[in-house]
Amino acid sequence: MTSDWLFWLSVASLIAAVVSAGIIIADLRNRPQDMTVMYPVWPITALYFGPFGLLAYWRMGRKPRRDERAQDAQQGHHHHHGGDRPFWVAVFGSSTHCGAGCTLGDIIAEFIVFFGGLAAAGSVFGAELILDYAFAFILGIIFQYASIVPMRGLRPVEGVIAAIKADALSLTSFEIGLFGWMALMRFVFFHPALEPDSPVFWFMM
Repeated sequence: MTSDWLFWLSVASLIAAVVSAGIIIADLRNRPQDMTVMYPVWPITALYFGPFGLLAYWRMGRKPRRDERAQDAQQGHHHHHGGDRPFWVAVFGSSTHCGAGCTLGDIIAEFIVFFGGLAAAGSVFGAELILDYAFAFILGIIFQYASIVPMRGLRPVEGVIAAIKADALSLTSFEIGLFGWMALMRFVFFHPALEPDSPVFWFMM
C-alpha cells in the first residue's frame, strides 16, 4: 500500500510533467528546430524531467520564431547554434535523444505487459525487463539515427551503425539503472508491487 501523501505527490508530479510537455509542444509550433527529431525529444524530456525539462528547453532548445528568423534574414543577421555552446550543453542535448527513446520505449512496453498480461518464464517482471529493453533500444537508436544522419550526411546503413555506436552503451546503462530501481520497487519498497495504472508507479519510474 502507498501513503496518501505519496499518491498525491505522484499525481502533482505527473500533472506538472504533462503540463510542461504541453507548453513545449505549443511553443514548438512557431519555433523551428534545427533537427526534426527535437520536436518529439523536448516534450518527452519534459515527461520525465517535469518542469526541469521545460527549463532545459527554455534555456537550450528554444529557437527564434519563424517571423523573427525571416526578419533577421532580411536584415542580414544570423543566429549561430552549436559552435558557441558550452560542452556540457552539447552533451546534455545529445543525451536527450537517448533519454527520450528510452522513456518512450519504457512507457510503451510497460503498458503492453500490463494490458496484455504478458510474462516471461512465468514472471511478469521478466517480461517487463525484456520488452522495456527491446523497445528502449530500438527507439533510442531511431532517435539517435534521426539526429546523426542529417548532421553527418550518412547513408542509411552507415547511420544505423553510427547510431548504435553512439547510443548502445548509454541506453544500456540507462536501462540497467532503471531495472535495478524497478527491482527495488517491486521486491523491497512496495507490497503488493506497483502497476502502471497507479500514478505512484510512474512517479517512481
